[in-house]
Amino acid sequence: MDQLNLGIGTRLQHRHHGPGVIVGIRYATYLISFINHGIKEIDKNDSHLEEIIPENVSEEIETHSDVEKSLLKIMRLWGGFSEVVPLGDRWQGGIMILQPADKSQKGKEVPIDVFFHKIVMLRDRLRVLEQQINAHKQLSDEEKVNLQQYITRIYGSLTTFNVLFRNKEHWFVGEKGATAD
Repeated sequence: MDQLNLGIGTRLQHRHHGPGVIVGIRYATYLISFINHGIKEIDKNDSHLEEIIPENVSEEIETHSDVEKSLLKIMRLWGGFSEVVPLGDRWQGGIMILQPADKSQKGKEVPIDVFFHKIVMLRDRLRVLEQQINAHKQLSDEEKVNLQQYITRIYGSLTTFNVLFRNKEHWFVGEKGATAD
């Protein structure tokens, strides 16, 4: 297999991680979303990778748009897909300390990267919820709009955490596009 020519959406089998789909490409690695192991960065020359070639599929039957739609559906169904979102450099290796007002009680320390990962997972699950609301066949348009407004307000409540993100394009945005700095 000429691994340097594989593209996003290519289905692969890995000896240790099982089946997966390429969701990102870097110079020497692939970002692969595995069914049972989430997203892993795998070297393009990893001898444990094999391309899964579906039988009886030609470009005339399966267009690139169809592949993208299928890939997005699969990633939503797997539930483990999340975009790689970098933590701000100044927070790398940091610790969040939660200290009760009562000094006789013990505080809690949480690594910031663990907390940040949970925030990103929350955002990803809200996005899936939005997609499910929009695709729901029994909800009226008015009900969909009302539910979307609640989700927008949730995003607005989460803008406090934007300070943790390295890139502004990953920030939470609430009503009227307002974000917290």
